Amino acid sequence: MWRSVAAKSSRVTQILDKVLLRPSSHSSPHHHFRFLPISSSAPPTLEETPPPSHSAADGFEFPSAPVHHDFVESGDIEWLGDAETAVGIEEELNEADNFSPETAVDELPTEERVYEIDSEKLESVLSLLQSSADGSLESTLNGLELDLHEELVLRVLETPNLLGENLIRFFNWARSKQVGSVVVTSHLAEALVRAICGGCHMRKKDAYALWDLIVEIGDNHNSGEAGTMLNAQIINPLISLLSKLGKGKAAYDVFIKMGDFGCVPDSDTYYYTIEALSRRSFFDWAWEVCEKMLNVEALPEDHQKVGKIIAWFCKANRAGDAHMVYLLAKEKNRYPPRPATNFLIALLAHKDETVKLALEMLDDCSRESRKYAIKPFASVMHGLCRSKDVAEAKSLLSKMIADGPPPGNAIFNSVINAYCKVGDMDGAMKTMKLMKSRGLKPDVYTYTVAMSGYVRGGCMEDACKLLSEAKKKHTKLSPVSYHTLIRGYCKLEQYDKALELLAEMKEFGVRASVDEYTKLIQSLCLKALDWRRAEELLEQMKESGLHLNGITKGLIRAVKELDEEIGSDEKVSIEA
Repeated sequence: MWRSVAAKSSRVTQILDKVLLRPSSHSSPHHHFRFLPISSSAPPTLEETPPPSHSAADGFEFPSAPVHHDFVESGDIEWLGDAETAVGIEEELNEADNFSPETAVDELPTEERVYEIDSEKLESVLSLLQSSADGSLESTLNGLELDLHEELVLRVLETPNLLGENLIRFFNWARSKQVGSVVVTSHLAEALVRAICGGCHMRKKDAYALWDLIVEIGDNHNSGEAGTMLNAQIINPLISLLSKLGKGKAAYDVFIKMGDFGCVPDSDTYYYTIEALSRRSFFDWAWEVCEKMLNVEALPEDHQKVGKIIAWFCKANRAGDAHMVYLLAKEKNRYPPRPATNFLIALLAHKDETVKLALEMLDDCSRESRKYAIKPFASVMHGLCRSKDVAEAKSLLSKMIADGPPPGNAIFNSVINAYCKVGDMDGAMKTMKLMKSRGLKPDVYTYTVAMSGYVRGGCMEDACKLLSEAKKKHTKLSPVSYHTLIRGYCKLEQYDKALELLAEMKEFGVRASVDEYTKLIQSLCLKALDWRRAEELLEQMKESGLHLNGITKGLIRAVKELDEEIGSDEKVSIEA
């Protein structure tokens, strides 16, 4: 009721405003409206007041006093103008008496009407979509006689716990009705994708059905319109869902199809596609997508995502590709987490041709993080020493001593071993002294590495000095330490000293291995032709529970038979 009264009052107000501001061509600027009673009662006196200072050129006449529309009733207005204008006003007032708000709303354009959702029908739709899908879904929806509107469809799509298959069928039904269908917008498409991909029930069937629907929407528009209809915010959740379902090939197809739709991939698009392909070990395709991401510099804002991309390529043993991602992250100041960075450094340091890249990455470590980065530094140090880059290894060792992380025995042993391999024993000994000056005790491996360096150069005396020092520092040595010296003496054909070291091993509590015996026996047979001492060593092996291989045993027999034949020939020649 109040709406009707308010609407009528508003209509009358509009007419009075029209009366008061209507231009008059025959009255002077100082003539004004006045109220005259038609009833017999005495009219209230309204004195004329001087008009506001407006020129006649304005074309309007002003009331002499404020007019209150609440006091105006039908029949109380006397128009002091022409009769034609008065008749027009009377007709408009009569129309105001017959004014109906409901009629006015019906006469409004469709887009200006206020749409109200029928709650009962909405509940019926939701109840239907929550049940198991069957062939009667569309016919049941037709029977509800819904007044379809974008707000209704959006309300349904935003309702949780609805079956994905039913949502897609409802969406198709709403957009394909012959009468009163809903126009598909980006907002509706995005809501549908969120409902399917963000639900608790992820099904491959729903993902493929959703993709078919998106392809149909995209194909129904030309390239330009599809670009405005579909966007990365709509496509990304679908690619992420396919990734979770392990459908890397399907996710890659969606990524490629985005170009046909005119969609521009964003950083999340690239990330989800690389994730889907990496999970299925399609690393060639993953790198193809990653290259496009690097070309447009669409790196994810999240540091964790950057780290995952690097880790995926590292697991595929593609350290070079992962390093390119790292370089862009460094340029964008989006450094990945330390575990991913350390993984990449270790992989780069594993190969001689990429160890320098790993060395450069160490410079990106902050002073605080260097204190706890011993593993990546050790990986790079081992790589440099393996490639015999002694100069860089020495430089890195100096940096570690100055800035951290503090080097331990393993780092020093690597550097000493590198010096020994290149024959720089002076550098090896200086490094050992530096090691001792820092309070580190050279271990058995340190002495063994240094002795091997001297043995390679034929400096057996220096090697024996280190052996004596090692026996003083350590109660038990490694068989490798003796094995190194025994091989050195055998190489110099000093078999007596080699046999002395073999006996010393037993006294020092070090059990000789098959390798020591084999090396000595082969040297005695092939170089010294001394099968007798070879047989003695064979007997010692049997007493120690060691077994000599058949080839070496055959070598002893062959040398023995050869020696016997030579001896018999010499005896015959003497007798003759």
